[in-house]
Amino acid sequence: MGEKMFMRVEEVAESMDVSKPYAYQLIRQLNEELKSKGRITIAGRIDRKYFCEKFYGVQVDEKQGRI
Repeated sequence: MGEKMFMRVEEVAESMDVSKPYAYQLIRQLNEELKSKGRITIAGRIDRKYFCEKFYGVQVDEKQGRI
């Protein structure tokens, strides 16, 4: 298994080139969207696939775990 399923705040902040407080805000917003869809979320972490879909508009290959 290559990359981990969830991204932590440090990785979000680095990939978006934003501060950690703003990355936390983004994660909270995305997690709220997932909760409204009935998904289980983890505070301070975001599903990597969902993050890529929302910010890069790409689907992650289910079998390979890659974009």
